[in-house]
Amino acid sequence: MPTFFISLIKTTHYICAVIYQPTFLFISGGEIAFILFIAIMVFGADKLPEIARGLGKGMRTLKDATNDIKHEITKSAENHGIDTSITKDVKKELDKVKDDIDDFTGSVKRKF
Repeated sequence: MPTFFISLIKTTHYICAVIYQPTFLFISGGEIAFILFIAIMVFGADKLPEIARGLGKGMRTLKDATNDIKHEITKSAENHGIDTSITKDVKKELDKVKDDIDDFTGSVKRKF
């Protein structure tokens, strides 16, 4: 193979490795740092723990309310004789398909 193609392959691999950057919720590390910097500038360092605690409590309350609603719907369905095991069967089948796909693509995936 000519050296031109080898260097082209190496360059392409390097570009792909540089372009691929892990992100969290489509936000990169630099953007998260910038957001934190702005939050500290706006609210001050002493207020941030209080804000974080309030957000955590709010998220916990929302999660508890969602779980209560799910529980009430399931309980009402069981009281009215509606079969709720169908959703469990569908979830099991979806999990099986997901595992099969993960097994199949495991050797194909690249880890950067």
